[in-house]
Amino acid sequence: MYASFRGKARSRPDAHADVPTTDVDKRYRSVSQEADTLVWPLEKLDCALALTARGRPMKTFCDVVGVARSALAVRKARSSDWQDGRRARHIDDTDPVAAIHDHVAVLPTYGYRRVWALLRRSQEMAGAPCVNVKRVYRVLRDHQLLLRRPGQRRDTRRHDGRISVDQSDVRWCSDGFEFRCDDGSPLRVTFALDCHDRETINWAAATGGHSGDVVCDVMIAAVEQRFGTAQAGSTIECLSDNGSAYIDHRTPSFARELGLEPLTTPVRSPQSNGMAERFVKR
Repeated sequence: MYASFRGKARSRPDAHADVPTTDVDKRYRSVSQEADTLVWPLEKLDCALALTARGRPMKTFCDVVGVARSALAVRKARSSDWQDGRRARHIDDTDPVAAIHDHVAVLPTYGYRRVWALLRRSQEMAGAPCVNVKRVYRVLRDHQLLLRRPGQRRDTRRHDGRISVDQSDVRWCSDGFEFRCDDGSPLRVTFALDCHDRETINWAAATGGHSGDVVCDVMIAAVEQRFGTAQAGSTIECLSDNGSAYIDHRTPSFARELGLEPLTTPVRSPQSNGMAERFVKR
């Protein structure tokens, strides 16, 4: 385990066998061998304190291990009853907790910066010293008063299933994409795929917005192309995302009249409609 210390030691002339051994090299080797006899793992400073207490020269060991002599001198000068003042001190947070509860009771959605501003304002009006913002954050954290981060997902609908199916006309998926023409005008395409063989059943392109009317046109055209009538032979799942064209109240009702069962994917879960998303990337 002492190899990590040796790797940081400076190079010495005994790296080659034909170089004669000097007294300095003997001291380096002696210090290294004595360090190997200690119980590991130890920190570098602890190892340095243990060996210098045996009478080893401080400079030689610091050069071998790679520690600063100033740090070792400070550790040796400490008394036996020394304690870290940052960890040993006890702070009474009764008054800040009570004041924080008074401000949070007005509106529980206050963050720690808003709470700190309110505490600072009230203390300035009372002529009391202002509280530190880091202390406010620590008190809120220790008493479970911090707000949850907005980036965390809270939805319970997760994609843990399979999109593809073993037979045709069991599940379809739909999505849309947009690209620019040569003249710069946008062209928006809406399509429907079969989740069995990934066949593009029908698609529609328009220069206008991606509306529910276009989605309904694609649905009825796909049903007529597959079954020859405006009614599906059996109930078919129609998978889509939560776009405005799909969640419009007219789109699901029209899909059910055609014999389709509209299904929307979980929010922020594009992999739930991965087959259509893959088609868009192509």
